[in-house]
Amino acid sequence: MMKFLFVLCCLLQFCDSFSQTVTQKLQKAFQQFENDGQLKYAISSLYVIDAKTGKVVFDKNSQIGLAPASTQKVVTSVTAYELLGKDFTYKTNFVLSKDLHLGNLYLFVQGSGDPTFGSSRFRSTSPSLIFDNIYRSLQNSAPQTLFVLDFMFGTASLPEGYIWQDIGNYYGSGHYQLNWKENQYDIVFESGKEKITSKVIKINMDTTGMTFFNEVISGSPESGDNAYIYAAPYSKNIYLRGTIPPNKKSFEISGAVPDPPLSFAKELKADLESRWKNIISEKKVNAYVTGRSTNELIGMPVFGSFDTVYKYSSPPLDSIIYWFNKKSINLYGEALIKTVAYEKNGFGSTDSGVAIVKKFWKQKGIDEAELNISDGSGLSPQNRVTTHAQVEILKYARTRDWFSSFYNSLPEYNGMKIKSGTIKDVKGFCGYHKAKDGKEYIFSFLVNNYNGSSSALVNKMYKVLDVLK
Repeated sequence: MMKFLFVLCCLLQFCDSFSQTVTQKLQKAFQQFENDGQLKYAISSLYVIDAKTGKVVFDKNSQIGLAPASTQKVVTSVTAYELLGKDFTYKTNFVLSKDLHLGNLYLFVQGSGDPTFGSSRFRSTSPSLIFDNIYRSLQNSAPQTLFVLDFMFGTASLPEGYIWQDIGNYYGSGHYQLNWKENQYDIVFESGKEKITSKVIKINMDTTGMTFFNEVISGSPESGDNAYIYAAPYSKNIYLRGTIPPNKKSFEISGAVPDPPLSFAKELKADLESRWKNIISEKKVNAYVTGRSTNELIGMPVFGSFDTVYKYSSPPLDSIIYWFNKKSINLYGEALIKTVAYEKNGFGSTDSGVAIVKKFWKQKGIDEAELNISDGSGLSPQNRVTTHAQVEILKYARTRDWFSSFYNSLPEYNGMKIKSGTIKDVKGFCGYHKAKDGKEYIFSFLVNNYNGSSSALVNKMYKVLDVLK
């Protein structure tokens, strides 16, 4: 009799769980999630729709704007696909001209905001290949002066919403007319005993004119990387603060190059001088960045004709977006939003790019207030986006001919194609999932102001999303 009752109880439980709809299961799972101690002072939003019908499957707080972190990259990606086109490429031109009075040759480098120039992610963007092509294109011409132009996007290289702790580090890099090696450099430390100041043993960037103030100390053995670089764009003073693990012979952190156009100019100068040293005795090249001020035009030579000797093209937009989402490269997002502005308005500011994004989606039926954004990457904590807006944008993307490329750019987490997002006390996931029964879902899940560890929260968020499987 007891065996019979046990089997009957299990059967009833199975039937009950089988008869529950996905909506009911999500309601139960989300309620348990919200009741967790990690969410005591948090606010969460989850919005799920049927991908084929558009019918709402679950909705909690979908009209409340929350910090999206890097899930905002789906907004920038989809907008860039629509307004720039999947085959859009950036151009970097190398132009020779001669001083009509003295006969000196000048080489002008005119970028277009390409964030991949010199990146290690593509064969065609390899620094050595680019330098080879520049040298070959000059043939027998040996310019005395190199000018890298920097005027298309103004001097506001960073969105106003970025915070001081981020902007000196590689993931908080500014965006310029000429970007180089993703505007990243590395600092290598050697650490000693706990609470002892570390030593800087290598910086892989020309640091001429810069001063580094090292305040990084050795933390506890389990402390990990808690070192930050504090520096503003164009800064000559770089402050290194925080902790790294003790007793490390080599410990590396990455920073944001303060002046990428100048960094490129220095590297190109060194490369050309090295190649010419056996051909032209003591050949020197003067390297400058120009275009940031109208005062720089005073005293400039009178030039003759301008001849383009080398035209460089970036990988196409769909390749850029692939890495933008796969590796969550903030620089790419800031480049795209400013490029949209430049292509539409003739000047590439973040603010005008944001205005264009809002206007575009308003025309598609999304209230501008649902996209209360201040950058293209989601790094700024000022951003506020609704899960409803994100899902509507993901739904729209599904109808476009470039969708397969966009879908392929999304990382896979928890067995789902989703973009994740993380900044301080913010975690998010949004994307697509096809269940075992063939049902397809589009969802966005944002949590702000949670407490405790991020990894613990992620596992709890996965548990809710597992209902869609």
